[in-house]
Amino acid sequence: MVDKKSPLPMYYQIEEDIKQRIEKEEFRPSDMIPSERELSETFDVSRMTVRQALNNLVSEGILYREKGRGTFVAEKKIEQPLQGMTSFTEDMKARGMEASSKLLVFEKTTAPFDISRKLNVKEDADVYKIQRIRYADQKPMAIETNYLSVDMFPDLDEQTVLGSLYSYVEKKKKQQIAKASQMIEATTADENQAVLLDIPVDAAILYIERNSILSDGTPFEVVKSAYRADRYKFISDIYRT
Repeated sequence: MVDKKSPLPMYYQIEEDIKQRIEKEEFRPSDMIPSERELSETFDVSRMTVRQALNNLVSEGILYREKGRGTFVAEKKIEQPLQGMTSFTEDMKARGMEASSKLLVFEKTTAPFDISRKLNVKEDADVYKIQRIRYADQKPMAIETNYLSVDMFPDLDEQTVLGSLYSYVEKKKKQQIAKASQMIEATTADENQAVLLDIPVDAAILYIERNSILSDGTPFEVVKSAYRADRYKFISDIYRT
C-alpha cells in the first residue's frame, strides 16, 4: 500500500512496490502484471497515478507493453562492468548462462580504410570479416562483426569462431591480450538488426566498437557490436580524482 502522508510521490511508491515484488519473484519475467484498474484499486489511487508509475517502469526497461494484451515483466538486464576485459563467452559463463553463436559471415576480404588503420595493416591487406549473432541461454543478445588480420591468424577457421576468439588467441596462439579502447553509443535498430535480434524496428540498441591490443602493443582485433538495450547494461565504478 502507499503511504499518502509520505513526502514521496505516490507514483514513486508504486514503482518501488512493483520493483520489490519483481525482486522477490512474485512477478517473474514475462508475467503480466495487474491492469491499471486493478492496481488503482489495490493502492487506492487514481489510474493516472498508476499509469505514471507504469510508464516510468517501462522507460527503465523493467516492464514492457504489448498492444492489446497488457503490461509484462521484462527479462532482467545483464550487467557488464566496464572495468576489465572479457569475452562474451566469459561474461555469460560468469553469470551461469550458456553462450552460443550463429555464424552469419566468415570471409576473407580487403581491409576497409578504417579497419586497416586500426589494425595497423596495409590498406590492401587481407582481413577476416566475421559476423555472428551471440546468444545467452538461446536468446539473441548481440550482433558482432569482428575484423582480424589474416597474416596474424592464418589458421583461423569457422569452427573456431563459433566459440571464443579470445580463447583461441590466448590458448592456441599463445598471445597475451592486454587492453582495448572501446566506444559505446545509443542508437536504434534497423530492419536487419531487428530481425536478427528479435526486437522491433527502431528499438533501442547499444552500438559498441572495440579495438583490442596484445601485450606487445600490436592491434589484433576490431569488433563492431549491436547489443539489445533491453537486455544489456554497462556499469562502472568511478572515482573522484
